[in-house]
Amino acid sequence: GVRDVMFLYEENRCSMTYMYEYPEYLKIKLPKKTARRYPAYELYLYGEGNYAEENKNLLLTGIPVLFLPGNAGSYKQVRSLGSVALRKAEDVDFKYHFNFFSVNFNEELVALYGGSLQRQTKFVHECIKVILKLYRDREFPPSSVAIVGHSMGGLVARALLTLKNFKPELINLLITQATPHVAPVMPLDRYLTDFYTAVNNHWILKAQDLRNLTTLSVAGGFRDYQVRSGLAFLPRLSQHDSALSVVSSAVPRAWASTDHLSIVWCKELILATVRAFFDLVDENTRQITEDPKKRMSVLNHHFVRHPAKMFEENPEAFTDLTGTFMWITVKGSKWTYSVYNDLYGKYFAFPLASHRKSYSHVYCENSMLDTSSWIYGCMNTNSSMCLKAADLSWRAELLPTTKVVMLKLLDYPSLSHIVIQVPPAVGNKYTLGCEFFKEDSRTVQLPVTHLFSFGLSSSKILLNSTGLFYNVQLQHFNQIYQAFKIYIDSHCQSLKERKPSVYRLHIPWSYEDSITVAKVPSLAEISAKLHIAQPHNDSSLPELNIYSSPDCQYEVILKTSLLQVLGQIVRFHAGAFPVYIVSNILLTYGGQLSTMRSTGLCSDFSVELVRTAKPYKVEPLISIVVFLQGFNWFREIWESLSLPEVDAAVLSSQDAWFPLVSLILFLFGTGIAYWSGVFFSTSLRLFSSFWLTLIRPTELQKDKLITPRRLCGMVSLALVSWTTCGAFAVLIIYLQYLFKGSYKSVHVFVTSVFHFQNSGHSKKTSQNSSTHTVKAQSSVDSIPEATQSPSNSRTLAEAVNSLKMHITILNLFTWIVLLNLPSLIYWLKNLRYNVRLDPDPCRSTAIILVCILEILMNSSTSEVKSSKLLKIAAKVPLPLSVAMLAFGRMHLYRVPHFVTFSLLLHVLCCFV
Repeated sequence: GVRDVMFLYEENRCSMTYMYEYPEYLKIKLPKKTARRYPAYELYLYGEGNYAEENKNLLLTGIPVLFLPGNAGSYKQVRSLGSVALRKAEDVDFKYHFNFFSVNFNEELVALYGGSLQRQTKFVHECIKVILKLYRDREFPPSSVAIVGHSMGGLVARALLTLKNFKPELINLLITQATPHVAPVMPLDRYLTDFYTAVNNHWILKAQDLRNLTTLSVAGGFRDYQVRSGLAFLPRLSQHDSALSVVSSAVPRAWASTDHLSIVWCKELILATVRAFFDLVDENTRQITEDPKKRMSVLNHHFVRHPAKMFEENPEAFTDLTGTFMWITVKGSKWTYSVYNDLYGKYFAFPLASHRKSYSHVYCENSMLDTSSWIYGCMNTNSSMCLKAADLSWRAELLPTTKVVMLKLLDYPSLSHIVIQVPPAVGNKYTLGCEFFKEDSRTVQLPVTHLFSFGLSSSKILLNSTGLFYNVQLQHFNQIYQAFKIYIDSHCQSLKERKPSVYRLHIPWSYEDSITVAKVPSLAEISAKLHIAQPHNDSSLPELNIYSSPDCQYEVILKTSLLQVLGQIVRFHAGAFPVYIVSNILLTYGGQLSTMRSTGLCSDFSVELVRTAKPYKVEPLISIVVFLQGFNWFREIWESLSLPEVDAAVLSSQDAWFPLVSLILFLFGTGIAYWSGVFFSTSLRLFSSFWLTLIRPTELQKDKLITPRRLCGMVSLALVSWTTCGAFAVLIIYLQYLFKGSYKSVHVFVTSVFHFQNSGHSKKTSQNSSTHTVKAQSSVDSIPEATQSPSNSRTLAEAVNSLKMHITILNLFTWIVLLNLPSLIYWLKNLRYNVRLDPDPCRSTAIILVCILEILMNSSTSEVKSSKLLKIAAKVPLPLSVAMLAFGRMHLYRVPHFVTFSLLLHVLCCFV
């Protein structure tokens, strides 16, 4: 599944954007108060060549656009948009042009640490005010700024509207690129999830106030494994006429999936964005239009359905067909025409009266991909020519190799003829085709195979008729855990050269279509899987549209792809992996305490993992709670106890949860936990073997739990946590514990060797002694049972038991360190601006952990075995594991709290 997500995606079909002149970034001077409050952030103006020189005095006359980079993003990523927009402005002789500004967020890791998101939002507000001041004295001063936000930059732009003193009219257009709008990819701290909640709640509750803001969200598709496209779809608002979400694979003239970084430089997407910007300009104000309907029309034109015509706000409804073109009447139901070096233009007229009774639709295609009108509907005719015509070219749709139009005859009762215009073509070669058909004859239904068929069975259908278009409806394909491979095998009657076939997988409830172009004849393979599950109030069916060659047959074969099903599980739930791994380790830790209580010995980690970590211990209870939450009385009791909502219930409401996924994730967590335990044990053994050559054998010494020196260490690290960064203190105590564990491991092996060398086996040969030494070093389980004294054997056994317990605690603690690592990296990057991380998501937890681990690293199992609290400490990890899976899947920052509570009980067992 991981392999499917990370490697098995379509090749990169994006072209690179290039600068024709050297890019320059002019730093904009900010007010002193703003610069002092945000020392790490900066504002730049993009330019290149003469344009950059002219703008150095900041006498700007263009339309302001502000680019916001995302997680660890650079302000220099604006160059693709800025350069292409500059070339476009040169093409129109600078009648309109855009000034692209960019914010430097110091490449902060805001996708992993949410403490700076609010600060970034406030800084962007200050930047907008500074930008608009630059245009105060111009002839057409802008009153708003358009924003393009990549990744988390798009979320920061949406968050502007949550600021108390922000005026919504300051932005009227927002374009986001691969922005996770719905939820954070990795919810590693409370500030991140709270920020998301505040932004999304504001956009839902204040939807009426957002009607003047037009928002476009572009997702990267399956190539973007960092932000899955389902997260990039804007939350469903009550106002659907002001927001649009599309996947890049469905964008006309791009038709390509992009990875998380290439979406900012993909030439095809950049061209679509820049064309939309220029079409959005109001000729009267020379700024982006204030008409929200026009803005949505432009975005739909460039990002949803492109009719292969230049955008016109109010195209003429009717036109007169004049000129010296020859008129030809076509009475048949099917027509194709090839054009090559045709010196004379022609009009082909298709009378509709004879076709209305027999057919329901007419389909036409044209391989000439220019932007001129080519298909018309006649309102009245005489015997020779059409006098008045409606331009039906606006009903067309652009595809990679052709432009097509599909008309339902009942929708055009007043039309008497369909007219195809074929202009003179000197040196051009292209083909046209039209056919009338009944919808039922070209629409077939193909039931998809079951999830548990594992690709062993298939659904097949043979398309026998020789038409230009087929529509295959995929029945029961509506969930995100479904994934299929579709094979389309085309066979043709003759070997002549044909235009390529186009296969489009159309998802009617979201703009996530994917298009495949294949030679004919050939065997094409298409992956069919969803970014968004079908809404409950939607009954439409996904469709496979086949734009075919007329004399070819097509066989469609559909199979379930187990690899891609696993890939969907990873794609939608990879963020929850740490929860399942830590849950397994915590169950194992509880099992070791339980075994110690009953036998007095600490079992090996891998053995205890196999015995204790069972999914049926945790999953049924969560499923029961989710089921009961469907009843109002239970939900009221749950809310009265102030308990948070179970994450599985939230995922189910988002249609992102499906059968057996939790079991698969739990088993995956078991595997990772097992190998992490093997890694720790092996690492300690290797380290100890290395140290055996450097130190002399000594007896194991009993450590005191608390000494004045250790107390000073606790206080020092607590101060470090409070004054600098909690994650830094956690890392220090972790490294200290790791060193202490390694030291204990060395002492176990050294003592084992020492006792063997001084045992009653001295009469044995040196070869046998050497063999025993090797055996003693090979495993922490190899306790010498030769002629040692009982006290020495007990001491060594106690040391081995303690070492096993320390390995498990280190394993648990490693995941706490990893989950807190982003805030540490953020603190280190910003150390020159502020020594103290504020806000710090793990400051209080770090202080508690420092005290706990300072005691635990010096503890042994002898204190714990006789504790009155051991029974409680052994039973608590199970309910904690259940709670972790219930409340931690979408809130990873809660995981350390559960682990900390369990370790706190362990510490108490050392004293009580």
